[in-house]
Amino acid sequence: MILGIGNDLVDIRRIESSLDRFKDRFIQRVFTEVEQKRSEGRAERAASYAKRFAAKEACSKALGTGLRRGVYWRDMGVINMRGGKPTMALTGGALARLTEMTPAGMTAQIDLTITDEYPLAQAFVIISANPAA
Repeated sequence: MILGIGNDLVDIRRIESSLDRFKDRFIQRVFTEVEQKRSEGRAERAASYAKRFAAKEACSKALGTGLRRGVYWRDMGVINMRGGKPTMALTGGALARLTEMTPAGMTAQIDLTITDEYPLAQAFVIISANPAA
């Protein structure tokens, strides 16, 4: 059962401008430590951050809140599963909202796809509920 769907499209140049202008202040405010480590090692650093930014926006839309009702940037982080598939790790208000929207006896699953083709980065998130094991 699908609980929420969200997508977002980001101009990589806008993220690049924020990185240049606000430097660590922007990075620390928006991205988790895992995302920072992943993006800082990339040749296309701005594109990496842009994909993660788009994923956070898409996830907040799938949660049905946007970036309000206690859901903050760093409550959502892009991580990779063992095989490399990207997904979202939620904490704080984002996790509380996910728990609130997941029916009893079900487990939430977050599917994420991210891509970029300069100058754009895109993310699509589907939150679904599956019967608990």
